[in-house]
Amino acid sequence: MRAGDRYAPLDLLARLVAFDTESSKSNIALIDFVAAYLDGWGVSYLRVPNAAGDKQALFATIGPNSDGGVVLSGHTDVVPVTGQAWTGDPFTLRVEGGKAYGRGAVDMKGFDALVLAAVPDMLAADLARPIHILLSYDEETTCLGVADTIARFGADLPRPGAVIVGEPTDMAVADAHKSIVTYLTTVHGHEAHSAKPMLGANAVMAAAELVSELNAIADDMIARGDASGRFDPPATTVHVGTIQGGTARNILPKLCAFHWEFRGLPDLDMAEIPARFAKACARVTAERLNRYGDYGRIETVEEVAVPGLAPDPGSEAERLALRLAEKNATISVPYATEAGRFQRAGLPTVVCGPGSIDQAHQPDEFITLEAFAKGEAFLRRLIRDCAG
Repeated sequence: MRAGDRYAPLDLLARLVAFDTESSKSNIALIDFVAAYLDGWGVSYLRVPNAAGDKQALFATIGPNSDGGVVLSGHTDVVPVTGQAWTGDPFTLRVEGGKAYGRGAVDMKGFDALVLAAVPDMLAADLARPIHILLSYDEETTCLGVADTIARFGADLPRPGAVIVGEPTDMAVADAHKSIVTYLTTVHGHEAHSAKPMLGANAVMAAAELVSELNAIADDMIARGDASGRFDPPATTVHVGTIQGGTARNILPKLCAFHWEFRGLPDLDMAEIPARFAKACARVTAERLNRYGDYGRIETVEEVAVPGLAPDPGSEAERLALRLAEKNATISVPYATEAGRFQRAGLPTVVCGPGSIDQAHQPDEFITLEAFAKGEAFLRRLIRDCAG
């Protein structure tokens, strides 16, 4: 790469797709590439490493170094390809039939490539309002890759006036999505012969009571419904995904563990379900595990907690994105994003990006060239708006 080289958006997408940035792996090689590209255009940026030092976010500013700018936020990590039936190399972009195929093509290196390709135009526009580029990591696992950068807004980084998270929405403007919180619950019992259950505590049977409680909570959430009428399914959902325990039919199980989650409507108090579950754990510990002695305990570890995005009618981000997308109304999306973390920090935020989520996370993931062009047009309108 030579200083000031200009890339077509598809060429940049090919370069980004070529980096295997599955969430379990480092993204630093990709960030090195982006940094060299920005260096070539004289754009200032900041790398924000994670605690382990094996991943980095990147925050760049084009235009004045002032508050009130627009953040274009995209993640660099992708989901795994292992076990998927790809018809070509997932990390080699393939363009055919009006589609660009590759892991991350739509989720969401397509948006990243469009933003980076627009840098020369941003520079040429002599922006009056800054445009910031934020590339993150770990969106597909925890959505925490933006957190350290967000914490610096208004401190040593300018505080933005609006954030656009470029997840694929077919260029509709999404102002709401559910939260997602995941847990691992481990029930500790005590082994004994199944003929003498009073000599131990059955971890599997205790876990079954807790799963039954989660079923009851799920039913209550369904009955409560969605007052906004905007979500599908129209309720907070509760789900148990895995359960494992026991060693033999005639041994009281010592351990039983299960993974569970809830996906909450934006108006759900995120403490409500954990509090109800904790109350059930206390009851099951006393009445089931320790019925015959001090045999058992239950521990629950929160693994991931991604806040939802709540509607913020009339916000700067909503008004800007609707204008740029040439839309009259917002939508809700069923998946979680980093947008809720920005909103929790008091930053007006929406989700709006090219392509469809229906193509994400699949073998032969793709973005259509038509969708790619729509994203490019959106950014051209943003540049004009910020140059005004």
